[in-house]
Amino acid sequence: MAAPKTQQNDEDPHALIDAIEDAREREDAARLLCLMGDATGEPPRRWGPTMIGFGSFHYRYASGREGDSMKVGFAPRKTALTLYGLQGDARSEELLSVLGKHTLGKGCAYIERLDDVDIEVLRNLVRHPRAEAEGSLDSPS
Repeated sequence: MAAPKTQQNDEDPHALIDAIEDAREREDAARLLCLMGDATGEPPRRWGPTMIGFGSFHYRYASGREGDSMKVGFAPRKTALTLYGLQGDARSEELLSVLGKHTLGKGCAYIERLDDVDIEVLRNLVRHPRAEAEGSLDSPS
């Protein structure tokens, strides 16, 4: 069985942010790094080459596939900040409905600018990360 593509590593999360060319995008990523760190109480860790995560959990599917993933995190992309781990909590739908300008993907939320969302709502979403997506995992380890 193949190992998950995105794994935690020892690369510096700040180096990822420092390498962002656009000043506004770099500032938003730096602000999000601080917000997620403060809200989770966890240090930032790199996951793969382009993601920054806070906290981790182990998952195991019925198929036998298992691995580790971040509880919450983000990836600074050119088109938007991609936010992970915000959709599994019971309050997520309510909080996302008042977050502000964003779009949702299968397991992530996209925001173009931090100024487009309510920072306190975002902070609350980050404080309630999912440990496992409801119904998708056999058993936590």
